[in-house]
Amino acid sequence: MIYFPIIVSIFTISFAYFLAKEVKRASPGENKMAAISGFIREGALAYLKRQYKVIALVALALFFLLWLTLGFKVASGFLLGAVFSGAAGFSGMMVSTMSNSRVAEASKRGPVSALSLAFKGSSVTGLLVGALGLFSVSLLFWLTKDLQALLGLGFGGSLISIFARLGGGIYTKAADVGADLVGKLEKNIPEDDPRNPAVIADLVGDNVGDCAGMAADVFETYVVTLVSGMFLGGLMFPQYGNILLLPLMLGAVALVASVIIIFLFRFPGLIIPSLGQKEINTLEILYKGLIGTGILSAIGFFPVIKAFLDPLYISSIRIYFAALLGLFLAACIFWVTEYYTSKKFSAVKSIAKASLTGPGTTLIAGLAIGFRSTALPVLLVVFGIFASFWLGGIYGLAMAVLSMLSLSGFVIALDAFGPIADNAGGIAEMAQEPEEVRRVTDSLDEAGNTTKAVTKAYAITSAGLAALILFSAFVQEVEKAGVAVQFFLDNHLVLAGLFIGGLLPFFFSSLAMEGVGKAASSVVEEVRRQFRGIEGLQEGRAKPDYGRCVDIVTKAALKEMMIPAVIPIVSPLLVGFLLGPEALGGVLIGSIVTGLFLAIFMSSGGAAWDNAKKYIEEGNYGGKGSDAHKAAVVGDIVGDPFKDTAGPAINPMIKVINIIALLMVGFFAL
Repeated sequence: MIYFPIIVSIFTISFAYFLAKEVKRASPGENKMAAISGFIREGALAYLKRQYKVIALVALALFFLLWLTLGFKVASGFLLGAVFSGAAGFSGMMVSTMSNSRVAEASKRGPVSALSLAFKGSSVTGLLVGALGLFSVSLLFWLTKDLQALLGLGFGGSLISIFARLGGGIYTKAADVGADLVGKLEKNIPEDDPRNPAVIADLVGDNVGDCAGMAADVFETYVVTLVSGMFLGGLMFPQYGNILLLPLMLGAVALVASVIIIFLFRFPGLIIPSLGQKEINTLEILYKGLIGTGILSAIGFFPVIKAFLDPLYISSIRIYFAALLGLFLAACIFWVTEYYTSKKFSAVKSIAKASLTGPGTTLIAGLAIGFRSTALPVLLVVFGIFASFWLGGIYGLAMAVLSMLSLSGFVIALDAFGPIADNAGGIAEMAQEPEEVRRVTDSLDEAGNTTKAVTKAYAITSAGLAALILFSAFVQEVEKAGVAVQFFLDNHLVLAGLFIGGLLPFFFSSLAMEGVGKAASSVVEEVRRQFRGIEGLQEGRAKPDYGRCVDIVTKAALKEMMIPAVIPIVSPLLVGFLLGPEALGGVLIGSIVTGLFLAIFMSSGGAAWDNAKKYIEEGNYGGKGSDAHKAAVVGDIVGDPFKDTAGPAINPMIKVINIIALLMVGFFAL
């Protein structure tokens, strides 16, 4: 049975290659659009190459350390996870930067042509994330039959993810904040105006942050969920080895469902409307695809779960309903997040209205919405925990989380749609394309902003639940190792660990936010210098030095990502070796609880500020250039590092802590 997920993965990678070739055959637009796209691609490549050089040094050092302490299999798994995670992000970014100008050119033929091409490009990223994740776990297990090696794989993916999330997040938001502070507030010029020296760096940031960073993030969450499901099955049912393959089979079924639905997107009239339509609801069309993927996955899950669990005399129906529960939770998270972050609903409109009285009330309203946005997702998590435990205990929860993450291929396609649409709009603006072209790209960008927000919430929630599975595996592994521990609240070591774990997401986020601030300050100084020193730049008679801003942000992002990235590696080692497994268990739970709240607050609150600004730019409350707009820009500047840097980076931070704790269990038994 191990061959089935491997074959499905290879087939999916081949289909993604076919889609990429289709995108490449599309026209990249006139010389000006193609040239701008080339600048973006060059900047993104330059950044990722330098980032991966830094990560490679850290990864090699950890590879040899793991080899010496835990053996060659675990070290090899770590290296494989790092390579595949990096490949997922890098390939996604390459297709995204290839698609942007082509989508802008397709917008001349109408919204359906633009949507079709943009989704083909984003689907390549989504399918590669799902396929590479499934392939890496299946391949390593086929070669080693070693669950510890799979933990090494998860650690490698998580390590790359935390660097990609931090580095890409600091890059994209430093460039964005620097461009907005000088361009919109000081010079009163539009977003993506070619006179702004930071505009290319901003467009590059969309790709290295929202595309490469998100791809690496969900890749590692998906891999960790597969591994934790296999690990938990091995601990609970050691007499039935085939149970280890159930997560891989469910992942393969969902990947096939994603391929089928994405294939149907190529035919107008099935999911995308006919080419002649002038007005379409982009978000509704994308959600139809997500619903279709969920329905096909649900149909395919039943025979697989029945075949694996009936021989164990475990109720396959109850575990199947736990898997359906995961799909239901994913849908609810999408709906709740859209409510708090979309311009259609009252939450965002209330922030826009508060902007009429200045930046202070804008910030207060945004913080209030961000805090409130945590309530329903966390209650859904609580409901999911209760319901899945009632259906199948901790293994039921593992299956629920796995089914949530099984949609990763399509979900990442929704997320990567955002930077492609955003870049297409920026290129159309810089190339001074007609207003009707910009209207099409703006409609895609509006949908992309929503999909980016809801997919971040999906990633955060599923990551929190996946971390709970890892914690359960940690507790069972400690007991299996014969270590006498008591994870009770009257144990002072557990209490101490809870407080330390609760502190970590806050301290980590503070360093990430500070990194954005420092990098953005460098961009602001450079943009001001160019406006002062380049004669005719303000009037549009001279060309800015885009490359200088790209270089400044690259260096700053790489420098600022290092210290926060070390925290989740060092903290569990220090606590585990100094205070023992009880305190380390407390750290795991403390970091999961506060990390989940903080990540949702930052992600949804930041997105609400962003869309409140866009709501005003549509002509509400005075429109562009009004005092309300300037106040909303301030809110957006604060919200940017919330939603695209610190908030999403908490996901891999939590899982790195949990995986390192699992890898440390053997040392406690010595």
